[in-house]
Amino acid sequence: MDHHHSCNHAHPEEHGGSPAVDSAALFEAATEPVDGKVKDPVCGMDVALDKGKPQLEYKGNTFHFCSTGCHDKFERDPYFYLSGNKARKKASAPKSAMYTCPMDPEVVQEGPGTCPICGMALEPMDGIAEGPNQELVDFTRRLWVSAGAAIPLLILTMGPMLGLPIREWIGETISLYLEFAMATPVVLWAAHPFFHRGWTSIRTWNLNMWTLIMIGVGAAYIYSTVATFLPGLFPSGLQMPGGHMPVYFEAAVVIIALVFVGQVLELRARERTGDAIRTLLDLAPKTARRITPDGDEYDAPLENIVGGDRLRVRPGEAIPVDAVVLEGHTSVDESMLTGEPLAVEKAEGDRVTGGTLNRNGSLIIEAEKVGDETMLARIVAMVSSAQRSRAPIQGLADRVASYFVPAVVITAVLAFAIWMAVGPQPAFVFAIVSAVSVLIIACPCALGLATPMSIMTATGRGAQAGVLIKDAEALERMAGVDVLVVDKTGTLTEGKPSLTDVVTIGETAETEMLALVRGLESGSEHPLAEAIVEGIAARDIEAAPVAEFEAVTGKGVSGRSGDIRLALGNAAMMQSSGVDCREADARADSLRSEGKTAMYVAIDGKLAGLIAVADPIKPTTREAIKALHEAGLKIIMATGDNETTARAVADQLGIDEVRAGVLPEDKKALVDELHKAGHKVAMAGDGINDAPALAAAEVGIAMGTGADVAVESAGITLLKGDLGGILRARKLSEATLRNIKQNLFFAFAYNSLGVPVAAGLLYPLTGTLLSPMIAAAAMSLSSVSVISNALRLRSVSLDT
Repeated sequence: MDHHHSCNHAHPEEHGGSPAVDSAALFEAATEPVDGKVKDPVCGMDVALDKGKPQLEYKGNTFHFCSTGCHDKFERDPYFYLSGNKARKKASAPKSAMYTCPMDPEVVQEGPGTCPICGMALEPMDGIAEGPNQELVDFTRRLWVSAGAAIPLLILTMGPMLGLPIREWIGETISLYLEFAMATPVVLWAAHPFFHRGWTSIRTWNLNMWTLIMIGVGAAYIYSTVATFLPGLFPSGLQMPGGHMPVYFEAAVVIIALVFVGQVLELRARERTGDAIRTLLDLAPKTARRITPDGDEYDAPLENIVGGDRLRVRPGEAIPVDAVVLEGHTSVDESMLTGEPLAVEKAEGDRVTGGTLNRNGSLIIEAEKVGDETMLARIVAMVSSAQRSRAPIQGLADRVASYFVPAVVITAVLAFAIWMAVGPQPAFVFAIVSAVSVLIIACPCALGLATPMSIMTATGRGAQAGVLIKDAEALERMAGVDVLVVDKTGTLTEGKPSLTDVVTIGETAETEMLALVRGLESGSEHPLAEAIVEGIAARDIEAAPVAEFEAVTGKGVSGRSGDIRLALGNAAMMQSSGVDCREADARADSLRSEGKTAMYVAIDGKLAGLIAVADPIKPTTREAIKALHEAGLKIIMATGDNETTARAVADQLGIDEVRAGVLPEDKKALVDELHKAGHKVAMAGDGINDAPALAAAEVGIAMGTGADVAVESAGITLLKGDLGGILRARKLSEATLRNIKQNLFFAFAYNSLGVPVAAGLLYPLTGTLLSPMIAAAAMSLSSVSVISNALRLRSVSLDT
């Protein structure tokens, strides 16, 4: 076989303008030796033929590889490497993965790292990291080391209080040295990320929780080290019997261990918020069955598929990419997009979406959108983007935190000074304990987690319910909306006209008239003609042969079937054809008042009947509007349709106000007008003409079944494409806002109460100070309470 031709079907114009690739040259370089070497078809490296490198027979040719890895890749998908598709794929590949900070989204960089503002590890902007979360793995390891040191330290220091005279057995000096030996690796190695982040926060003057942890733990460790090895530096009045000073190694280690507990719990929670994205990604198969120009079929890795590839989808398989059907007929489960359980019929020329499920037939499809361009990838990107975005309410927490950290440091200094000045002996010890406790208990991690955790969890919950949140601001604002502006076609209605009424007048039988009408309308490309032809075909009425077809712009169509003259259209069409249609005017007006488009049918110059077409109202629309009214929203319909049809639809649905015959700029002007009147406006639409109004509204809501530009202009996208999704979005918004406020309350209340207690406010009543260890436990528990509360959103009910 002449392999030069079998793989040479590269058409660069089909691949987004990627540079042309000479597949014949690739084949020649891989099979024709030059100086005893050939090119590895996978990586392009030179491979010596006599070095025992891996090789593979394919279609009568031997290919050589630099490594087993390249050999295995080629074996899985030889056509990809020999057709030049690899080069085209590389030319159109996205840039390196970008990472951002979940707390400070303005921080963006290539590759992983730490945030210079808050010190947290950066996360991938697409929401899913490749492989395990390295920070979680590292912090888990450091947690075990910290806990492994904390437990014997607690036994050594607390044993005497529990009746275990351990320190007496081994001696106080050796006990102190053991404490130092166990604490040092934890402070200097395990806690290194905390100190690094704390130092960065001081260097950049972005004071945060790591500032407090670094100062608190550092103070406890340095003091304890000096007290262990140089106790003589301290006044004898502060020394314990035997000349030893009290130390707090165990406090420093336990604090570190407890902070790691909080961090590991938080990182695991963050991984759980990505479950929605992973679930979406799992909808796409890992391979696609490619059909080569030679007719070969094999399962190729999904990442190797490019636009223009022909693929086979067998019954029961997921469709791998967005594509157009070339051959076959089947029903496709599109519930992942629409939420509808009923399968959709697909035949030649129809488009299918990657991730949907092929039910029964076999299809041959041509890939149109692959990789990041597919609908599934766009959904994933929207969810990920929303999870990183910040609600305006987050600004309050940020402002408080920026003042809170320096205030805590000042409080700790004042507590130390006051205890030194007026505290009982040993005043210095009391001063150290109170200062360290203040620094530890006041770590504002709960404050910083309050909003992001709720937003991330809510957007994942929304995705499961078919409500895609593009940004956190839209999610927050949705709760305050009081006016909803809706488009008619495709939003309230199905967006697809259908034949609804057939009225005969005179002697012509209905079946005969419909046969003639189907034959006549088969020659028209008008959307209403398509609806009429489909409606008549559904009644199993064959089309009569029609000749001399003519379309008259703005009026209708005419033609001839044998000796019979035919005309179909509006009153102007009848007038120009010399047909008197006055006897049917009242019936036509009645149909129009029901929101239908009525057309006259004339046979041989006489009125034969009426045909009515309507865009059916979605079955869920009435209940959704009723529920939205109950939720306190005023509903305005803005449509480009005529006044009569628009009002008929509005009357059926109980819509409050109608704006008919509006252009795209008129819809935006309506939104602006409502803004000036003091309303909070949400705009729902699905077409290109809705995009300006969607962008101008407080919340733009796009029907996922609509135009791409509408989806891009909106803050919220409803995959199911009906108004019930708006109610779900509002419920989610209200639940999220309530959850955020609860979290902020927990964080503020905790810090407001905790700092005075740590400073020693209750000492006159209790005679004891808050231990730094208890302060660290309380700090971690506050973070855990915020995370747990946020995760409750995963199970919030959005039923309409």
